[in-house]
Amino acid sequence: MKSIQIGNGERKLALANIGFAYSAFLIGTLCGLLQVFIRNDALTLPGWLDYYQVLTAHGLLLAIVFTTFFIFGFFQAGMSRTIGSFGGKVLRWSWVGYAITSLGTLLVVIMILAGQASVLYTFYAPLQAHGLFYVGLALFVIGTWVQGFALVGHYWVWRREHKGELSPLFAFMTVATIILWVIACLGVVAAVLFQFIPWAFGITDGINVELSRSLFWYFGHPLVYFWLLPAYMAWYVVVPKIIGGRVFSDSLARLSFVLFILFSIPVGFHHQLTEPGITSFWKFLQTVLTFMVIIPSLMTAFSMFATFEVRGRELGGRGLFGWFRKLPWKDVRFTSIFIAMAFFIPGGAGGIINASFQMNEVIHNTLWVVGHFHITVGTPVAMTFFGLTFWLVPYLTGRVFTKSLQRLAFIQIITWSIGMILMSTAQHLLGLLGAPRRTAYTGYAHEDALAWFDGVLSNHVTMAVGGSILFLSAVLLVFIVVQLWWFAPVSKGENLESFPIAASDSSATPTFLENWKIWIAIAFVLIAVAYTIPLTDLIQHAPPGSGRFQTW
Repeated sequence: MKSIQIGNGERKLALANIGFAYSAFLIGTLCGLLQVFIRNDALTLPGWLDYYQVLTAHGLLLAIVFTTFFIFGFFQAGMSRTIGSFGGKVLRWSWVGYAITSLGTLLVVIMILAGQASVLYTFYAPLQAHGLFYVGLALFVIGTWVQGFALVGHYWVWRREHKGELSPLFAFMTVATIILWVIACLGVVAAVLFQFIPWAFGITDGINVELSRSLFWYFGHPLVYFWLLPAYMAWYVVVPKIIGGRVFSDSLARLSFVLFILFSIPVGFHHQLTEPGITSFWKFLQTVLTFMVIIPSLMTAFSMFATFEVRGRELGGRGLFGWFRKLPWKDVRFTSIFIAMAFFIPGGAGGIINASFQMNEVIHNTLWVVGHFHITVGTPVAMTFFGLTFWLVPYLTGRVFTKSLQRLAFIQIITWSIGMILMSTAQHLLGLLGAPRRTAYTGYAHEDALAWFDGVLSNHVTMAVGGSILFLSAVLLVFIVVQLWWFAPVSKGENLESFPIAASDSSATPTFLENWKIWIAIAFVLIAVAYTIPLTDLIQHAPPGSGRFQTW
C-alpha cells in the first residue's frame, strides 16, 4: 500500500473530529439502551434523570453530533488526499470551526443534564428549553459552517490552479454536501436566532408554533441527506477501490449529487401532513417533490450494482449471478458497507409510505416512524461509517488493522445487523398496532394496548432485546476504535494503510455539472416556489403566539 498521504495537521484535525464523534456515539447508544428498558417497564431511572432527558440526549448525540463530527473528519482526510494538503489558513479556520462546534455541543449536553432542555431532537415549540440550549444549537451550526467554508476555500484554491479541469469526484461530492448543509441550515438558524432565543430569554412573550416547526422541517429533511450523501460518497468512490474496480460513471455520480441538492430541501411539509396550519396544496406539492428524490437514489443503486457486476465478471464470474460470489466478502470494509446498502432497500420503501397522504395518517405518531428512522439512518448511514472507520482510523494513526481486529469487526457488524433487525422490526409492527412514539412506559388501561406487550416480534421485549444487542455491538466498535487509535501495531513500509479512492473517468463528463451557480440558483427557485407563499401565510395570519410550556 501507499504511504499515508496526509499532513500532520490534517491528521490531527480529522482524528479530533472522529474522536469526538465516537465519544458521542457511545453515550448516545447508552441512552438508547435505557429507553428500550424504560418503555418495557423494566427500569426506573434515578430522581435526577428522566426518560425525556435520555430521549433528547439519544437523538441529538447520535443523529446530530456523531454523524456531523464523523462526516467532517471524513471530509478533511479525503480532501487532503484528493486535492492536496491544507494551507495554514484553511487548517486554522478548520480548528476554529471544530472548537465552536464542540463548544455548542457541550453547552447543549449541559443543559440536557441539568434538566433544562428535555425538548427532544425536534425541540418543538411550545415546549421551551433554557435559552443556553438554543445558543448551543446556534454555535453548533456556526462551527460546522466555519469548517465547511474552510473546505470549500481549499477546493476553490485548487480550482484556480487547475482552470478548465473537473475536480476529483470526492472533492466535488464534498462541496455538494456542504452546499446542501448550508442551504438547509438557513431554516433552523432563522428559527433559533429569531424565534427560540428571543422567546427563551423573555425578549418576546410568545412564539409562532407552526412557523417554527415549518422552519425546522425545512432543515430536518435535507438533514437526512447530509447524513446519506457522505455514505453515498463512500459507495461511489471508496467501495469500488476496495473491490479492485472503478467508478461506473463519473457523470452519473455527479448528476445524482446535483439532484439531491435540488430536490432534498423543498420537501419539509411531508413531515407536517397532520398539521392544520398548512393547506393541502402545499403539502401535495412538497410530497411530489419528495418522490423526485427517489430518482438520484435509484441512480445510485444502479451505479453501485453495475460496479459490483462489472468487477465480479472481471474476476471470472459467470452466469446471471456468478459475479456476486466473486465479491470480497471476507473483507469487512466491503461487507459492512454492502449490508448497509441492503438495509437501505426496506428503509427507502418505508419512506415512500411515510410520505403518502393516507398512509401517513396511520403511522405518523407511532413507533413505525422510529423504526423507519433506525433502518434508514441507524444502519445504512451508521454501518457505512463503521466500514469507513475500519480503514480511516488506521490511515490516520498509522497502525495496522490486524486479523484479530478484523474478526472482531465482523462480529460487530453481524451483531449490529441482528440487533437492528429485531428492534426495528418490532418498532414497525408496534407502530401498526398504534404504539405511540416519544413516550415513556404507561399501562394505558385499555385492552388494545395489551397487544403491544404480546407476540414474538411485535412487543416491547423484542425491542429491548434488539436494543441490548445494539449497545453491546456499539461497545465492541468503540473498543476496536481504541485499539486502532493507540494499541494496534504501528504500520511499517508496505503495511501502511491508504485512503482508497477509485479511478473515475471524467473525460466525457459535462463541465456544466460543476457550475455551482446554476444549481444553487435552481435550488433557491424551487425553495421559493415551495415555501414563499405558505410561510408568508403563516406569518401574516399568525395567532398571538404560544407561551412557555415545560412538562418535565
